[in-house]
Order: sequence, then structure tokens, then C-alpha cells
Amino acid sequence: MNKYIYLILVSFLAAIFFMFGWFSHSSYLPAKKIEKQSSLTKIKRKKALNVVLLNSPSTYYIGVDGPTGFEYDLLKAYSEHLGVKLNITPAHTISEAIELSKNPDIDITSASLTKTQKRSDGFNFGPSYFEVQEQVICHRGMHKTNKFPHDVEDLAGLKIMVGKNTSYAETINSLQNDGFDINASFTSELSTEELLKKVSKHEIDCTIADSNIYALNLRYFPEIRMAFSISGREQLSWLLKKDSSELKADMYSWLNTFNQQGKMMQLKDHYYSYVLFFDYYNTKMFYKRMKSRLPKYTKIFQEAATRFGIPWTLLASISYQESHWNPKAKSFTGVRGLMMLTKNTAKLLGVKNRLDPKQSIVGGTRHIKQMLKFVPKEVSGENRLKFALAAYNIGLGHIRDAQRLAREIGLNENVWSDLKIVLPLLSQKKFYRDLKYGYARGEEPVKYVESIYNYRDILENNNNKLL
Repeated sequence: MNKYIYLILVSFLAAIFFMFGWFSHSSYLPAKKIEKQSSLTKIKRKKALNVVLLNSPSTYYIGVDGPTGFEYDLLKAYSEHLGVKLNITPAHTISEAIELSKNPDIDITSASLTKTQKRSDGFNFGPSYFEVQEQVICHRGMHKTNKFPHDVEDLAGLKIMVGKNTSYAETINSLQNDGFDINASFTSELSTEELLKKVSKHEIDCTIADSNIYALNLRYFPEIRMAFSISGREQLSWLLKKDSSELKADMYSWLNTFNQQGKMMQLKDHYYSYVLFFDYYNTKMFYKRMKSRLPKYTKIFQEAATRFGIPWTLLASISYQESHWNPKAKSFTGVRGLMMLTKNTAKLLGVKNRLDPKQSIVGGTRHIKQMLKFVPKEVSGENRLKFALAAYNIGLGHIRDAQRLAREIGLNENVWSDLKIVLPLLSQKKFYRDLKYGYARGEEPVKYVESIYNYRDILENNNNKLL
């Protein structure tokens, strides 16, 4: 009898133990759900922001000085705000970027993506950081055959290609559904930039690109031309996971501060300001001389760059702006040579023969290096070079006048994007009469600096072909 009582007691205790474990497990599960980490918390704990970046001039590429690009710089600034490392997974097309976004380890995808309903179904969008329009881009030569399109109906019969899974493909499909006769093909192999190159070579008649992508690539492919806008204003945003509300809220807060501090304006100015100075003929001549004249002096520019710590592409661009790489160039004021030095400047720099390419390049580079030393220490980063170049063109005294004027009208005297607003005012009497150095043709240094950086970007985009 004791044996049976013992078995019943053991069974009862086992049942009690099972029930206790079951209740404990049930009460524990909800607590785990409550403590589920947000995407923002995960990023901070792993101390890394994993992003997919489209490898293109409008987003991210490896330049002479390392990673660069508008969206790269923006994401770099955000990762620094978070205090984490920026890890990049490059993508070569929008289709590839969207596919890589499905990787659970990816936090953000940046690929010049507009907000569309199809993308919203699978992803979350972060804050908007750029406004664009979709534009039809065609070969400039089509004007000669009267086939250059001016509206959607003119696209009938033309050879058009756009990227698969892009907003451009959605636009084409929508127009075709509305009854428009558009002969379009879709590719998952070619990026928008590669399609613009095909248009430039007239391998296809037209493609579609966002206005910012067209603006950035116009200097690389001068044979392309915007036909007409095919959409209204659209917003570019980063692509996030569906469960990223906390990360999204942090982005909105950070971007708002970034805008208020004027940093977004500086970034846009750095990458897009030269668009205002695009000249088809000058750009064509630059490409021509890049092949025929530059190779004679590339090695000298590179040696000067190593010696003085200034990028050779910038030195070559200054020289082109000054003399079009003509060693015997001479202006009506008497400046001469590749770097167009005056007699007095050449003497101070130890240049005995201004027409000697090596002496001119070394002397001009030394002069720029000296200008850099006189730029106020409050001016930092790329702004220092731009200030030095402006001083090289107009004189340091006028730059200091412009800085003073910037302070007086509430602008930041230490950033180029603000200084170039002020410089043209130096030619107006109501502004220059109270300044130490008086009148100056202030628009010239603005065009000078912007043109040099435009040439520099073209050189860096073709760097592999030049070396």
C-alpha cells in the first residue's frame, strides 16, 4: 500500500512541477516580446550602420581621395551622429540595390530612390532629402533629323531603354496602359548612368533619368540633352525595413538639425553648383584637350602634387582654367605660361622662365600652397582649397572683405557656399564703398572656382584612363 501512495505522491509532485514550468514559460514569453530590440538599438549595440549604396556619380564612388558622392557624404554624417562605423555594400543597378535590401543585416538602402507605391508595399521610407523630376534624356544630334522629342506623343517610334524595377519603368508602364505608343525595353544589367552613356553614343535614342542624375552626368556625357520632364516633383528617400519606426524618427530629427545648421545646403552646393556653369562647347573642347594636351604634363602635375600635398587633378584643372594647357599662353595683361603667372609673382616664386612647363606648374602650385597658409584657420575641409583658389584669382584682400560682408549680412564667412553669395556684391558701390579693398569683379572668382571643380570632377571620373 505504501508503494502505491508513494507512486501517487511522485506523480502529483511531477504534475505540480510541470504546471509551474508551463506557467513560468508562458509568463516569460510576453516579457521577451516587450524587450525586443529596435533597429536603432541594434545599430548602436553592434556599433555599425550597414548600408547598400548605389555605385554611381550621384550616390557613391571611389574618387582620387577615397569614397565620395552626395549620398555617401550624407550617410557618413548620419553614422557619425550615431557614433557608429559606416559599412558599405555597393550595388551597380537599382534592381540589385533593392534585392540587397532584403538582407536582414542591411539597415538602409541609398540609391537615389523615389517614393513609389510598389516600393512602399515592401519597405519603409525614411525622410526626404532631395527633390527631383523624371526627365526624358535623348541624344543631342537627333535635332538634325527632326526626331528630337518634345512631349510623350513624340516618343512613338524611338528606341528607348530604362532600368528594370526603377520608377522610370513604372512611368513607362503607366503611359503604355494609358494608350501611348512607346517602344521601350527594360534592363536589369545596366545602371542609369550606363544608359546615359548609351544615349551619348547614340546606341539608343532616349532613356529616363532623375533631374539630379542628368545634371551630374551632363559633364561626362556632353552629347546628351534633356527633352522634357515626364513627371511632377518627386522626393528621394532612403529605404528602410518595415519595423524601423524608431530609426526613422531619429533620422527625421537628425536631418532637421542638419538642414537648420546649413550643412545640407553646403553639401548640395558642393556637388551641384557647377551645373549652372555648364557649357557644351567648352566641355567638348576640354575632353579633346584632355586627350591631346594633358598627357604631356600629367607626370609634372603628379610630382608637384606629391611635393606640395595638393591633388594633381586639381592642379591640372587650375592650369586648364588658366591656359587651356597651352605652355605659351599669354593674356593682354602680360601673365604667361601653363599657370599664367605674372612677372612679379614668378620672381617671388623663383620661376626664371614662365614658359617652361615644369617651372610654371611648380611655381603655381607653390603659390596656391602659400595662399592656403593665409586662409583663416576657422575655414576647414574643402572650403580651404576653394578660398585659396578664389584668393589666387582675385586676391586675398578681397576675400577678407567678402568675409566681413558675409558676417554683416548674417551669413557664415567660413564656408564657400555662403561666401560665393557675397563675392558678386563686391562690384556694387553700396557694398564695396565701406570695404578696405574696395571694388572687385566678384563674380569672376565664383565662376573660376566652380569651373575648376567641374574640370576636376571630369578628370577624376576619367582617372583610370589618364594614368
